[in-house]
Amino acid sequence: MDLYVRDDWPSGSTEAPAVWFADTPDRRGEHPQRHLASFKGVLQADAFAGYAELYAGGQIREAACLAHARRKLHDLHAVRPSSITNEALERFGALYGIEEHIHGKPPGERLRVRQTQAVPLLEDMKRWFEATILTLSAKSDTTKAIQYSLNRWPALVYYCGDGQAEIDNLIAERALRGVAIGRRNYLFAGADTGGERAAAMYSLIGSARLNGIDPEAYLHYVIERVADYPINRIDDLLPWNVAPVLPASAHIDSIRYSIASLNWHWSNPARRIVIFPLDRFRVLVVFADVSASVCDPNPSPK
Repeated sequence: MDLYVRDDWPSGSTEAPAVWFADTPDRRGEHPQRHLASFKGVLQADAFAGYAELYAGGQIREAACLAHARRKLHDLHAVRPSSITNEALERFGALYGIEEHIHGKPPGERLRVRQTQAVPLLEDMKRWFEATILTLSAKSDTTKAIQYSLNRWPALVYYCGDGQAEIDNLIAERALRGVAIGRRNYLFAGADTGGERAAAMYSLIGSARLNGIDPEAYLHYVIERVADYPINRIDDLLPWNVAPVLPASAHIDSIRYSIASLNWHWSNPARRIVIFPLDRFRVLVVFADVSASVCDPNPSPK
């Protein structure tokens, strides 16, 4: 399943955030290439090789994720702490400290602060990385972790030249976490159409939560109206369009972005039951007649 998140609120935008889950059979690069065929702008992603072709034409600019670079060294530090990993984490921490103070500020202010405060730190970090790996074995895990950053350096520091860009893409990781954890509870969607419907539900529930709407209240509003709603005005029922007409009780703190996973599929010759998380304590139960059973080694939900 591929995932795309648009959320410019951290850079002061008032444009509604959204998340889109796209069901795909595998992780081949052809899928994001198809999804983003007409997209122009900045794509912030991990180092997955399947994205490389997206940047070749120049219409999509690559912004790498500093959290992924930090994680390489953090994981080493957790197992074998050293003065090198400790200093690296302190340097990353200083960069994130800058971001904390400009979160929600306009792009111009974010750009100015990054240019004056973050760029010198990044330049010094790059020099330190280059000097440090000369003292290490070329095959050491620490060298590999540092080389990960150096190999992606222009994309890693892209955010310092664009006030709208983020320092990392953790918002996408948090959005996908529910699906990843859910894999412990089910193996199959039953059919391609099942995966597509699950992706659509994840997209609606996730977008509702990003826009500060209680997913249960949002889905209740939509289900009451969607059957008779004009098809040429169906966009009226998207979360950001529904938000203004919902009562105050339907509004929650915007989540950037966490979905707890309570997804269960289990075998039944005539019916599939799918449970989508609304929040930590409530779920949406969907019953769907199916022609094929869904295999699950652990059929009883806990």
